[in-house]
Amino acid sequence: MSDIDGEVIYVQGMSDPTKIGQYPATQATVALIVSILGITVCCLLPPVGLMMASSAQEITDQHPGHPDAGMAKAAKVVSWVGIGLAILALITMILYFVLIGFIIAADAGV
Repeated sequence: MSDIDGEVIYVQGMSDPTKIGQYPATQATVALIVSILGITVCCLLPPVGLMMASSAQEITDQHPGHPDAGMAKAAKVVSWVGIGLAILALITMILYFVLIGFIIAADAGV
């Protein structure tokens, strides 16, 4: 479209979102919430948060100055901490049950 003075007004096809202040939406906030819930509530959620954070970080890396860049990185870090804690908890539970098995076997005289 053009107006009377010959200026061209672009409605669609914005090439640089930083000039107009609009960035594509990400799920960085949801990824951070899921990652935190994974640490506090359910140990199966951190991998989901990591996948969401990785996709959000891909978007923020394509657009320098994206406001969700820090939140995507934080969600990724929290997800990795949650995954590490889940692995540590699994190893601790396995060692606990092996130790209980040894104690029961020793008491039974096997």
